Amino acid sequence: MYCMKEVIRYLMGWPGPSGFGSASTAEQVTQHLSLPPNLTALITGGTSGIGFETARVLAKRGVRIILPARDVKRGNEVRERILRQSPAAEIYVLELDLSSLSSILCFCSYFLSLGLPLNILINNAGKFSRKLQLTEDKYELTFATNYLGHFVLTEVLLPKMKETAKETGRQGRIINVSSMIHKWANREEFHLYDMLKSKDYNATRAYAQSKLANILHAKEIAKQLKEKRVEITINAVHPGIVKTGIIRDHKGFVTDCIFFIASRLLKSTSQGAATTCYVALSPKLEGISGKCFEDCNESSCRGDYDRMARVLWEETHALLQRKLRSRIKHGTIT
Repeated sequence: MYCMKEVIRYLMGWPGPSGFGSASTAEQVTQHLSLPPNLTALITGGTSGIGFETARVLAKRGVRIILPARDVKRGNEVRERILRQSPAAEIYVLELDLSSLSSILCFCSYFLSLGLPLNILINNAGKFSRKLQLTEDKYELTFATNYLGHFVLTEVLLPKMKETAKETGRQGRIINVSSMIHKWANREEFHLYDMLKSKDYNATRAYAQSKLANILHAKEIAKQLKEKRVEITINAVHPGIVKTGIIRDHKGFVTDCIFFIASRLLKSTSQGAATTCYVALSPKLEGISGKCFEDCNESSCRGDYDRMARVLWEETHALLQRKLRSRIKHGTIT
C-alpha cells in the first residue's frame, strides 16, 4: 500500500513535506529564496543535462559558478549560453577530466590559486560506459569517474570549504548526485579493487556500484564532519528518471523503446535538477547531513551500512596514498 501511494504521488506530482514534489522544477524550488551574497558553487558535469540546468538556475539566482569541463571550448559555449539569460552571472570555466587523478589535482591547484571562496560542491558528473574502458590510471572508467574522481575532488577541496564556512559563518554544502539504480548493486560483489579492475565487466552493475558508492561516501564524510564539528553538510540526491547525456552511451533500439514506453515516468531536465538545487540552497536543510533526497524530500536509501561506508572510505584512502605516493589526510593531499 505504501509503495502504491508513493507511485501515485510521483505520477501526480503531489508535493511532500517540503512543499515540492516530482513535478517541481529547479526554478520553482529556488524562486523565493533570499540568498546571501557572494555564494560560490562548483558543479561537475555542468555542461549538459541536469548539471547544466543546475548551473543555469543557480547562476540566475546570483550564485557564482565554477564550471569544470573536459572540453573547455564546449564549456565556454555553455558559459555564453547562461550569460545570454543571466548577463550579470559570474562563471569560470576550468579544464577537468574526472577520470584522471592528475587532471583532478591540476584542476584543484588552479582553482585554489584563484583565491575564490567555495560554499557549495555539487558532485554531479556521471558516466555510463557500455563497454569496458580503462582510464589512464588503469581503472574501470565508470566507477573511476563517478566515485573515485569525486572522492579525490572532495578531499582536496574540503579545506577551502572549511575556510569559507569559517570566514563567512555560512554552512558549506556538498551534494553527491546518485541514482535509484544504486539499489541494484549486490553487496556481496561490492569490493573496491574488484570494481576498479572489473575483470568480468557489466555496464549496469558498474554504474549501480558507483552510485551506491556515492551514497556511502556521503554517509561516511557526513559522520566525519559531524565528529569534528565542521560546518559543512553532505547529502546524496536521486534526480529521478531523466533522459540525460548518460543515455547517449547506452543508446539503441531497446533503450529507445523503454524510454518511449516509460515516457509518463520521465522527468524534464528542469524537474531532474530540482532536488539538487533544493538541497544546495534551501534554508530548511541547515544542519541536515548524511541523508538521501528524492523529489525534493528526504527519502530512504539502501546505503545505510555504516561499516560498509567506513571500509570503502578507508580502502579508497589507502589506494590513493599508494597511487599518488603522497600522504592523504581527510580533506587534504600533500
